[in-house]
Amino acid sequence: MAFGWIDEQAAARRRAGLVRTLRPRPADSPLLDLASNDYLGLARHPEVVAGAESAARTWGGGATGSRLVTGTTELHGELERELADFCGFEAALVFSSGYAANLAAVTALAPHGSLIVSDAGNHASLIDGCRLARGTTQVVAHADPDAVGKALGTHEGPAVAVSDTVFSVDGDAAPLAGLAEACREHGAGLVVDDAHGLGVLGAGGRGAPHAAGLAGADDVVVTVTLSKSLGSQGGAVLGPARVVEHLVNAARTFIFDTGLAPAAAGAALAALRLLGNEPERATRAREVATALHARLTAAGLEAVRPDAAVVSVRAPSPEEAVQWAADCRAAGLLVGCFRPPSVPDGISRLRLTARADLSEEQIERAVRVIGGTRP
Repeated sequence: MAFGWIDEQAAARRRAGLVRTLRPRPADSPLLDLASNDYLGLARHPEVVAGAESAARTWGGGATGSRLVTGTTELHGELERELADFCGFEAALVFSSGYAANLAAVTALAPHGSLIVSDAGNHASLIDGCRLARGTTQVVAHADPDAVGKALGTHEGPAVAVSDTVFSVDGDAAPLAGLAEACREHGAGLVVDDAHGLGVLGAGGRGAPHAAGLAGADDVVVTVTLSKSLGSQGGAVLGPARVVEHLVNAARTFIFDTGLAPAAAGAALAALRLLGNEPERATRAREVATALHARLTAAGLEAVRPDAAVVSVRAPSPEEAVQWAADCRAAGLLVGCFRPPSVPDGISRLRLTARADLSEEQIERAVRVIGGTRP
């Protein structure tokens, strides 16, 4: 029977407690949200919503084509210039998603005969970029510049190291300065995904590369998403102008994909400008993450110390993690639930996202619910 193997895999997922289910949310959910990636609380901000509305009225509901045909509007160019300037890079290129941006950066910068050195904890989009690239990939130990340098030392020819800046599972930060040093020692480029750093780390939320002194470097390329701290949708690649020009001509997820919808571009631009005017939002997101970690550990839970806005709480098993998240939901709290294969270490956990707009009462409430529903 066609696709008969799907039933076998579905049964295996059920036995392992790994079935995933879509749960459409209402427009006005009564749940306290610690699951979304809306770190700065901007997704519903009136200025961000107005930016989306104005763009849709001006440019229409969709981009109408690929960026190289009709999908580039003046708004896209405006967003790219301001995003590059904010983060400290020479140029930027906007994509329809952060996933597409990562595929573009890795595949276009790792040609045949090149070496890609990839952190073992990288996001799936970076991993898929490595799989699609024509270069050879070597996976190295998590957050280990020495391992990166050792791998690069075995190769002659073009090479790049690829890493998240903040890893999405536990929220730990990559040693960017050490990675850059290892790459420079071997003449390699560094490609980093700052999806969870932009808006949270660096001066005024300018990102982890900015905080590490790597912004604007000619050997560093950064990818970001517009769907987390900026409360919109889409992604971008930041770096030297010649790299961005190369992506325009070589990145398949740019050339063959429809451009980012104007409404999303307008929302992201409004959020970026708002962050520029209110840099304290980045500081507050980090303060909330620190407070959550301190109070969870004080309650006897095993929480990983956050380097940005992600707080991870370990669970005994996939099944208990799912039940824990469900019990939190029943008590009015929405939390993330990460299980294999989404976690590289095989350890299931609740994943909490600190938001800059959370009050002290909401932080206390979240800790009470999580502690009161623990397995």
